[in-house]
Amino acid sequence: MVTTKYYGAGFPYKKAKNLPGKLIVVEGTDGVGRSTQVGLLKKWLEKSGYAVSDTGLRRSPLTQPGLEKAKDGNTLSPLTNSLFYATDFADRLENQIIPALRAGFIVLSDRYFYSIIARDVVRGIDPSWARKVYGFALIPDIVLYLKADIDTLVTRIVHGRGFNYWEAGMDIIKQDNVYDSFREYQASMIVQFDRMAKEFNFNIIDANLSINAINTKIMTSIQPILADYNK
Repeated sequence: MVTTKYYGAGFPYKKAKNLPGKLIVVEGTDGVGRSTQVGLLKKWLEKSGYAVSDTGLRRSPLTQPGLEKAKDGNTLSPLTNSLFYATDFADRLENQIIPALRAGFIVLSDRYFYSIIARDVVRGIDPSWARKVYGFALIPDIVLYLKADIDTLVTRIVHGRGFNYWEAGMDIIKQDNVYDSFREYQASMIVQFDRMAKEFNFNIIDANLSINAINTKIMTSIQPILADYNK
């Protein structure tokens, strides 16, 4: 990312140019295995001698406490919640991601603003407006979209951490049980991710496969990024 590119004008008060690091984003729905793959990739990169920084949603010290309280109480409107997440993203981009890229780190992002847009649109936010909000965002070097079918997601959630209110979209889906709500909500999220995959040129990874098989596909996908980084 030596030649810095933004989806819009970037930060109007702080132009970041010539960032030598690389920004790798891992996207996908709840239960698809993003965190597992980010962890495996980080471990491999560090073992291979790369300096790595990782980030994800709700990790800004500025907004994390408020976002956690808002989730617990379910008191914010979709628009207010959207802007809260945009603030979290902007703070992390300015104070975590860009400084790490400037220092030459490989930055691994467990989700980027694409997940926020998907959530917003499913909750009735205007798609065009949601995209314009993130004109300050850097264009990643690669976006790895882990895509799995609903049955795979359900199986992993059932045998993993279990269903929760937000991952099942219980604030908007009016099903009478969390299982059906999860299926309906995540199906809607997949529709949004599929649309963005074309729009933002995602690299689609079949996440129905085993952890090791997914990891192998990810490693293959990022080789051109690493080759360019090593030049």
